Amino acid sequence: MQLVLHYDGSDFAGWQVQPAQRTVQGVLEAAVSRLCDEPVRVTGAGRTDAGVHARGQVAGVEVPGHWTAERLRRAVNSQLPGDVWVARALEMKPGFHARYSATGRRYSYAVGLDEATHSPFRRRWEYAWTKADRALSREALEWCAERTMGQHRFFGFAVRGTAPATDDHRCDVRCCRWRDSPEHGGLVLDIEANRFLHHMVRFLVGTMLDVASGRRPREEYEALLVAAANDEVSPPAPPQGLCLEQVTYPDDLYFTA
Repeated sequence: MQLVLHYDGSDFAGWQVQPAQRTVQGVLEAAVSRLCDEPVRVTGAGRTDAGVHARGQVAGVEVPGHWTAERLRRAVNSQLPGDVWVARALEMKPGFHARYSATGRRYSYAVGLDEATHSPFRRRWEYAWTKADRALSREALEWCAERTMGQHRFFGFAVRGTAPATDDHRCDVRCCRWRDSPEHGGLVLDIEANRFLHHMVRFLVGTMLDVASGRRPREEYEALLVAAANDEVSPPAPPQGLCLEQVTYPDDLYFTA
């Protein structure tokens, strides 16, 4: 079964189960296990960090056959806390794996530019960038986004040691663009790739913002796209602006109506 999740990551220590920590995987497994009267393991499409949100995280779960997708969705939602919600439940064919079957992932990153970005109704969901932080060049942001497109080995934009030593860190970025966001009073980066490395989007955003504010020259951004390590990357942008929007899978893994 595929569960499509929305969650506010503000009060979670990330997706993955951790001892003595409140995590999204932890509360979801607890809810499904109560309904099934036995321990049930939930597999996520990816491990979002503490403070990162989702409108399209996918969880895979195996439950007894008497559960239909919609019945399971309603039952799980009745057991979940208010900051997690199952938006959809879909029956999948054998062979589906929430992580390894995924062919693409899409994230957004919100940057607030107006004074209201400090409002309690917004600051949990965006990075507050004010005039004191220096004005941002939209043209420079778009320059960085354009150069991020395509296949690169993203050693320069990933946390060291979180991928196997044999991993080439190659990702195929299929979409990378900045757009105006009236609801956030600022800008949003939309980025989609076949996969992402640990902290990759936040490193990209943090470095793009440094370039767009004049703190770094553009040549350093280009150099990071071919770098063999992350020694020169900017600090990652804070987690609250990041949201996992969608995970895609091959059509033939779905049962058609």
